[in-house]
Amino acid sequence: MLINVRRPNVGPVTHRQWLESEHERAVAALRGQYAAIPAGAPVRLAKSTSNLFRFRADQTGGLDVARFNRVLSVDAGARTAQVQGMTTYEDLVDATLPHGLMPLVVPQLKTITLGGAVAGLGIESSSFRNGLPHESVRELEVMTGDGEVVVVGPEDDLFRGFPNSYGTLGYALRLEIELEPVRPFVRLRHVPFADAAECAEVIAEVCAEGSYRGEPVDFVDGTVFTGREQYLTLADWADSAPFTSDYTGNDIYYRSIQRRSVDYLTARDYLWRWDTDWFWCSRAFGVQHPVVRRLVPKRYLRSDVYRKVVAWDRRHGFSDRLSRAVQEPVIQDVEIPVDRLAEFLDFFHREIGISPVWLCPVRLRDRGDGRRPGWPLYPMDPDVLYVNVGFWSTVSLRPDEELGSRNRLIEDKVTELGGHKSLYSDSYYGEEEFWENYNGPIYQDLKKRYDPAGRLPDLYAKCVLRR
Repeated sequence: MLINVRRPNVGPVTHRQWLESEHERAVAALRGQYAAIPAGAPVRLAKSTSNLFRFRADQTGGLDVARFNRVLSVDAGARTAQVQGMTTYEDLVDATLPHGLMPLVVPQLKTITLGGAVAGLGIESSSFRNGLPHESVRELEVMTGDGEVVVVGPEDDLFRGFPNSYGTLGYALRLEIELEPVRPFVRLRHVPFADAAECAEVIAEVCAEGSYRGEPVDFVDGTVFTGREQYLTLADWADSAPFTSDYTGNDIYYRSIQRRSVDYLTARDYLWRWDTDWFWCSRAFGVQHPVVRRLVPKRYLRSDVYRKVVAWDRRHGFSDRLSRAVQEPVIQDVEIPVDRLAEFLDFFHREIGISPVWLCPVRLRDRGDGRRPGWPLYPMDPDVLYVNVGFWSTVSLRPDEELGSRNRLIEDKVTELGGHKSLYSDSYYGEEEFWENYNGPIYQDLKKRYDPAGRLPDLYAKCVLRR
């Protein structure tokens, strides 16, 4: 049965047809915008929001993709959804939860878009069983760098090369994605560990067995406060709850991890448990202080609000003027093989010193036949369980250190340990090393075929040179 969303006062078939027609008109208008750009001029998107942390000088113009922000349909029987590329996960979740469904992986921040999570990379606590968001895409409609609109599926080279291309091959206009059933509540168990090696061992065991001490585990992530205080949050679906917590107001989720051994959240609140405080980064804005917290309207306790403040600060250098030392932003997510996790954390505590740190296990998705097909621009070993390590703060540099030195130190360590680094933030790789890590030959072949005139920036220029 096909269930449509956002219905006006018309029949369901009529509304579906209207949405499809609206999408086709939006595609035609976008192609018209592309055609109006002078030949040889660079092409980019005009976006009012972003979850990237590669800040560039303000630019005007670009392709207006504001009309590509709808959930077109939800097919509850097939457990699929047709979604436009600029749709946020917040809107998608609001459309699917009433039907008892959710995307297989819901990135932590509400305003991450479907197209952004597929062209870049997303992750969350279901990734140990469902992989990355792009692995649940069935079909992808893309406007390529040469202005053509193509529809591709899992057997097509552009489909497989699109993840980690960051809009340098084209833009996702529509996606067909898989959904999975939800239950009303989620039970969370916060399990403490004083030793990183033991924590890593339990991650591997839980992800292999899907259980912990005989009880099911549907979601896994972790929080590292110090080298002697780290927690795994092992969560599972529940039909009922003796109580539910609310971390959208005065209470702060990550602090509850240290205080509670068991917690319960509604399904929706679990999916967005990290957004209210942008994990723990809201403390930089003072809104975790109890007095300030009570004064700030709840509608402003959101990751996208904090990100806008950071963007303003990067433009004006306000915090730099207040600091006595040079501050280097260290905002990264890296994937480390689980058997090297303790080694990486030891290095990180010693050389970087940011806390807390987020952990999230991820493995390429099993397609049901034992195969875990890879994705060429982010080549992960299908036989390896990785742990995403996320850290987002600044470090004070010594007088003899250059800006970027700590990020470069992390890049070198990640490579040494056989890991990978996401490209949503600053990168400092040399060009040859970059292409070794992100499969340069395959990328260049795709670039020649789908953006032969180079209207879009190439991946190295965009992610390292900030063009």
